[in-house]
Amino acid sequence: MSQVMESARRELERMRASSDAWRELRYERATDADGETCDGNAVRRAKVLWALQYDRRPEDLPLVRWLAGQEASCRHEAPFQGLSEEAALAGFLLAEYRQVEDVWLHWEIKVANFDTWCGYDLEHLFAAGVRVTTAFVRDSGHADRDAVLERLLDEAGRPCVAEEDLAKWSRRKRSHFPADPAAEDPVTWVERAHLTGDRELTRRELDRWAAGRDRDKETLGRLRYHLADLGAFAEAAQAQRESLAFAADGRDSASALQTLAGLERQAGDHDAAWEALRECRRALEGVSGWPEVGLGRMYVEELFRLAGSAEGELAETVFAEADRQARDVPGLPLVVLQSAAEAAGKVGDRTKAGYYRKLRDAERQRIDTATGRARR
Repeated sequence: MSQVMESARRELERMRASSDAWRELRYERATDADGETCDGNAVRRAKVLWALQYDRRPEDLPLVRWLAGQEASCRHEAPFQGLSEEAALAGFLLAEYRQVEDVWLHWEIKVANFDTWCGYDLEHLFAAGVRVTTAFVRDSGHADRDAVLERLLDEAGRPCVAEEDLAKWSRRKRSHFPADPAAEDPVTWVERAHLTGDRELTRRELDRWAAGRDRDKETLGRLRYHLADLGAFAEAAQAQRESLAFAADGRDSASALQTLAGLERQAGDHDAAWEALRECRRALEGVSGWPEVGLGRMYVEELFRLAGSAEGELAETVFAEADRQARDVPGLPLVVLQSAAEAAGKVGDRTKAGYYRKLRDAERQRIDTATGRARR
């Protein structure tokens, strides 16, 4: 916690010293190490938001507005959409100032993408008060007036949020974003350390969070996710194997075993991955119509991935099983067909490699045609 916040406080002080530095916090389209589109200034902006959460001052309103606007831009441009924790924090900090004119900025975050539309609470728009906000929007000449008013009011023309409900919402948000860092959920520091890219710090915070906790379903799930993200696949697999005890039915078991197989594969234990996939197949017997659902396609994909990673006789055995199971699973997506073609090449089956490459290319052409990008 201290390392994360020390850097965050320094960044905030720089921003308070001169608004010229704010440009360093703007949304900036960039490409990460994996070739994915990202926001080049996301981490720096997040640090300032974290510091503001624990050191809130009236004179910071212009800075908070700037940050909220950049988060709206980021969410609008994000390739996978989503409502990030940082966008939620920016919205909360802005709402705490209860300035009615900020309804338009809250609206920008609300309409940034599908996930923000669903997940960014309507109460943000009413932050200055239900009656005062409704009257302000009604009397406004703003370009978004009609769209905002339609969302604020129900079919009878009444506000969708009551004053007393707004007060309860504010208390809940303050509990979620406490003003005292000591009151923060410990897992928050794991997630923030991860966002900064400091792997050693993330691991220390993860170990601190996990120490003494009951290894229940939630704890094991978080451990598995964070350990895998750190590349500690063997430990992540152990956490996932423990979590099998909490599977409620065949579908849960099959899904958990498929995940376990992927972790064992990434850890380099191909025999354990193969055993997990065999268990997964047995669990699927209890899932009605499994070849027709996503779980079935994920199972086949993991088989092909393992065949492409394993060596010798095991690779051949797994590929033969993957090929057999693939015949019963319709609509295999492009990523599965690509894995199938690569696995066939790995085991030296030229006939099957050609077969899966043909299916892969046909699926890619279908996608290109459907999205208007057919090659000419």
